[in-house]
Amino acid sequence: MDNCEDLIPEWLNFVKGVVDSEDLPLNISREMLQQNKILKVIRKNLVKRAIELFTEIAENKEDFKKFYESFAKNLKFGIHEDSTNRDKIAKLLRFSTSKSGDEMISLEEYIERMKENQKDIYWISGESKKAVASSPFLEGFKAKGIEVLYLTDPIDEYMMQQLKEYNEKKFACITKDGVEIPETDEEKKEREETEKSMKNLTEAIKETLGDKVEKVVISRRLASSPCVLVSGKFGWSANME
Repeated sequence: MDNCEDLIPEWLNFVKGVVDSEDLPLNISREMLQQNKILKVIRKNLVKRAIELFTEIAENKEDFKKFYESFAKNLKFGIHEDSTNRDKIAKLLRFSTSKSGDEMISLEEYIERMKENQKDIYWISGESKKAVASSPFLEGFKAKGIEVLYLTDPIDEYMMQQLKEYNEKKFACITKDGVEIPETDEEKKEREETEKSMKNLTEAIKETLGDKVEKVVISRRLASSPCVLVSGKFGWSANME
């Protein structure tokens, strides 16, 4: 039973230990043992206990930093694979952000720092922290003082396919279509007037580019860059592609 996947999930393959149980029958085959209901209960309790231990480690910032450097990928794999404990594992995730400097923050900390009229948790992915920090997609968010999570681990976007929301806050990739920056009524009115006045220009650009782009719109994501190419709302991000 040293490598029994029925006893502990793959995302916890770094956990080592001994399970002492008086309830498991011994005089049966390995195949029958793997189908035993008691084994499922043991697995459930092992996962529960492991998450509790990780949460205890997280109480000490320095200890958890070392833990996270070694096993962050396992936790992210757990988000993708373990739907039952997804919310609990998500509490253990840490991210660099557009405001965190050299530190990494939790999703709880991000939500506490959200703007009053902000509804979503914004994120951007890339090959490195330096690459995403210089992305033109951040311009509008920085101008509004809105924090954005940096996802630079190759497994991050696979994880986000399953992590749709946290504490009733939805995740939004800022490089995709449909992402809205919070705006006041005055800003909304100004944007609508700009879109109306630029309609002929956007239609002309779309006609020139033809099937190379789905549409051309006025964007509030930019501050100094002339334009950006965004991915479809339900497609891969540019980084994933």
